[in-house]
Amino acid sequence: MTAQPRRPRSNPRTKSAPPPAATPGAEPRGDTPATAFPIVGIGASAGGLEALEQFLGSVPPTSGLAFVVVQHLDPTYKGMIVELLQRAATIPVTQAEDGMKVEPDHVYVIPPNRDLSILHGVLYLLEPAAPRGLRLPIDFFFRALADDQQALGIGVILSGMGSDGMLGLRAIKEKAGAVFVQTPASAKFDGMPRSAVDDGQADVVASAAELPGRIIGYLQHLPTLTELLPRQSTDTNQSGLEKVLVLLRARTGHDFSLYKKSTLYRRIERRMGLHQIPHIGDYVRYLRENPQEAELLFKELLIGVTRFFRDPEVWKQLRTEVLPALLATHPEGSVLRAWTAGCSTGEEAYSLAIVFREVLRDLTPAARHGLQIFATDLDHDAIDKARTGNYPANIAADVGEERLKRYFVQDEHGYRVSNEIREMVIFAPQNLVMDPPFTRLDLLSCRNLLIYLEAELQKKLLPLFHYSLKPGGVLMLGSAETIGDATDLFAPLPGRTRLYRRQDHDARTELAGFPSAFGQTRGSTAVATGASTAAEPSSLSAPNLQALTEAQLLLHHCPPAVLTNDKGDIAYISGKTGKYLEPAAGQANLNIFAMLREGLSGAVHAAFGKALRQKATVCLKSLRVGTNGGTQYVDVTLQPMITPGTARDMVLVVFSDVIPPDMTPVAAVTDHLGAHRARLSAAEEALKQCRDELHITREEMQSSQEELKAANEELQSTNEELQSTNEELTTSKEEMQSMNEELQTVNHELQAKVDELSQASDDMKNLLNSTDIATLFLDDDLRVRRFTNQTTTIIKLIPGDAGRPVTDLVTELDYPQLADDVREVLRSLIFHECRVPARDGRWFVVRIMPYRTQDNRIDGVVITFVDITVAKTQEDTLREALAALQGRFAEQSEELDRSRTLEAVLTKAQDILELRLARSTK
Repeated sequence: MTAQPRRPRSNPRTKSAPPPAATPGAEPRGDTPATAFPIVGIGASAGGLEALEQFLGSVPPTSGLAFVVVQHLDPTYKGMIVELLQRAATIPVTQAEDGMKVEPDHVYVIPPNRDLSILHGVLYLLEPAAPRGLRLPIDFFFRALADDQQALGIGVILSGMGSDGMLGLRAIKEKAGAVFVQTPASAKFDGMPRSAVDDGQADVVASAAELPGRIIGYLQHLPTLTELLPRQSTDTNQSGLEKVLVLLRARTGHDFSLYKKSTLYRRIERRMGLHQIPHIGDYVRYLRENPQEAELLFKELLIGVTRFFRDPEVWKQLRTEVLPALLATHPEGSVLRAWTAGCSTGEEAYSLAIVFREVLRDLTPAARHGLQIFATDLDHDAIDKARTGNYPANIAADVGEERLKRYFVQDEHGYRVSNEIREMVIFAPQNLVMDPPFTRLDLLSCRNLLIYLEAELQKKLLPLFHYSLKPGGVLMLGSAETIGDATDLFAPLPGRTRLYRRQDHDARTELAGFPSAFGQTRGSTAVATGASTAAEPSSLSAPNLQALTEAQLLLHHCPPAVLTNDKGDIAYISGKTGKYLEPAAGQANLNIFAMLREGLSGAVHAAFGKALRQKATVCLKSLRVGTNGGTQYVDVTLQPMITPGTARDMVLVVFSDVIPPDMTPVAAVTDHLGAHRARLSAAEEALKQCRDELHITREEMQSSQEELKAANEELQSTNEELQSTNEELTTSKEEMQSMNEELQTVNHELQAKVDELSQASDDMKNLLNSTDIATLFLDDDLRVRRFTNQTTTIIKLIPGDAGRPVTDLVTELDYPQLADDVREVLRSLIFHECRVPARDGRWFVVRIMPYRTQDNRIDGVVITFVDITVAKTQEDTLREALAALQGRFAEQSEELDRSRTLEAVLTKAQDILELRLARSTK
């Protein structure tokens, strides 16, 4: 690996550009990071200690980055990971503490039995919400890092088992961060790295030692946030973005021009940083020269964050209220139709199928119904993955143990959706904007897709959804999505779960901007219906005379009337209403309040609201209506109606012509006083009508104010709940796997100590073997614990004899009292030594000593066997030589004694001779 040059301690991302806030002309960005330097979150598990040492060993002392290490740790074990990592790292390594501010060129390690989060660049320790074994600490921190650091958040996955971190990596990429993964082949446990690579989340895959250099290189070439922000129309960056979209449409056939610009900028910015391209113009050229980059950018724009049973309250209401109500409107044996648009990898569609099965199981009495789910997405790879129905083991936290047993099959890779559920879903690639939709649907789910689209495209999709649903069908949106101004198409269901029911909307509106085939289908249907209606009178038979008679009576002898919904939109017209209604100028509008003639609008509008509130019929008398060239007096009756199969109340408005108040059956008043009285009476009637309208208007205003106040309070409460929900992070993990990973982490932390102990043990073993002294270690029960190689020449030992009593072993020693001497040493703790012969002629000095531990505890005995055969032989030889010398000395002593005796005799004889000689001489 090429060594990275040392750089000044600064933020590599803003090395050559000022902070975004200081750039003139740049619009403020709502997702600016909390710190001015990147923060690297490192997730590791089993086998991660070695990878972490390699990673941190390659980090230069002045990289300008902060590193946060999250591992699966045993909550009851006090680890030594900080001390072990500090040996390899060139920057300070500390254990994270609650409220600790993150600083560059530092490493922070998660403590045991804690979840780690980050807010405004400050670390916070949380009590684990899930029981032991069900935690996903890496996902928990990565998602918090993505929310807090936005594009400056970087995720790193090293060695580990399972799939913890995948959801967090998706969140980081959604916020335009980058993901770096250790090469699975170089990891001791490739579960986590392989899951990230297979899921398509990895931007860079390299060995642990290479990753720091790749991260620094990425940040050095990453454009500043201000370079890609929308500016004035003269800014070339806007043109560069449009060129990127043109090339992307030419390569893939998909138009992203109506996607939100902030999302597009973040995605393009990431790709530029990964390729170390500083300007968007250069990226346009790179995109043209490398066709495969268009495919990668296309995948980048299709990042989908989903999981099983997301937003549990939605699924609870769907199971307890929505689906039972839909089933109640369908006959026995019928099949419901549902569409999951933007299904990504299929979790949403399978969740719907599971909930439907549970609803059927809970029905009393039991009923037979079916559900056909159409699941579509623009990403072909996501559809292929959804078709397989295979998901990692960490879905257990979202699905639950009972559902896993009933609707999933466990295998070596995780869980697979059962055939019962899989057969309910049909997956297909589809462009929601360009391809024809599914129709006659009972349920349509489009969650967390509209938030990525511009308002113009949202306004086109909502009528499309309305068209696709049956009357009374249900629309499911994401927690951050609403129907906007389409209140005439959908009505919200009770609660705050973003569930809406389709409203009856007979007015035929054109779905502009969608495929011509789709529009022609609607038009041809309308033409066919009209032709059929027109042909009916000419083909009447005898049984149709009653219908013809009733139609003529309604047309010529009944008062004109219109049927509207609670918003005033006209649903049906009976009779000729031209004297009372006229089309308004401008775009066609079938709302009754826009079509009422002069003199009717104010009074009818006030009475309309009163009739809806009081659920009672309201009559307006003698309203003066301006007609073409004259006036007409009309009685208007407004009668609320509740029609089956609709979610809104309907109002029937009936018009009846009446005689003017100043015209009576008798002769008209001809004198001046009579005319004055008639005008006064008309004025009083008009004043009374104005007072009534004013009173109704005041009541409506008071009611509206109360409703607005309640709605405002509800919105405030909803906003607080949304903020609280956004701050909550839920994590889970399969228990046995997580505990195994915790143990693996502990094992790797201890591995360094074990290596040291192993080396010390090897040294001791070599020392003992080099002394050529046989040593035998016994426990308190006289069982073999350990022995040196030389011991096998004295006692018949093999490695498998460890744990066997020493009395059961065959020995060459002539030492039957060995066991008794060992017990005596254990009892008295007094050193014992003796000489023992062997059957093959060897001699040994046997020393028996108590085995003392470091805490001064007796834990067996140590027996050494010192071979003294040579010494014994020499001793015997010396003894024999000494005996021989002593024999010779005795013989010589005897001879000496005899010599001395003879000498004494001779001396005495001489003395006698001398005496005799002397006597003879005398």
